[in-house]
Amino acid sequence: MKNLLILLLPFLLTAAIASAQARPAGKSGHRHPAGMQYGTASYYANKFQGRPMASGELYDKNKMTCAHNSLPMGTWIRVTSLRNKRSVIVKVTDRLNHRNKRLVDLSRIAAAKLGYLKRGLARVSVEILDKNSTAR
Repeated sequence: MKNLLILLLPFLLTAAIASAQARPAGKSGHRHPAGMQYGTASYYANKFQGRPMASGELYDKNKMTCAHNSLPMGTWIRVTSLRNKRSVIVKVTDRLNHRNKRLVDLSRIAAAKLGYLKRGLARVSVEILDKNSTAR
């Protein structure tokens, strides 16, 4: 029995690792299509206008940009409001504070196009479009 366990151990470990990698991030336990994330979006306050972002660019409330903590800088994503199904395409140019639990922080123009300026927060889905492009 002990020899059988030793022979099966590599297969059991491989299966456990594959299972763990297939689970989505977050607490929901629901499987999401590859490249999709769900969470809360906010938007930059006006006081950040003209301040440098993590990418080195200056924040412009009229550009389609966002902050995201795990996607590479320059990644293009589609953010869709789960409330009204409106979508915007934005480029990751900044990072959120590491204690911030929100998924994405959008520029003011992007938040306006999604229709949540008055509420301040929105439940959204994020679809990764292009991780490699730095210009669009």
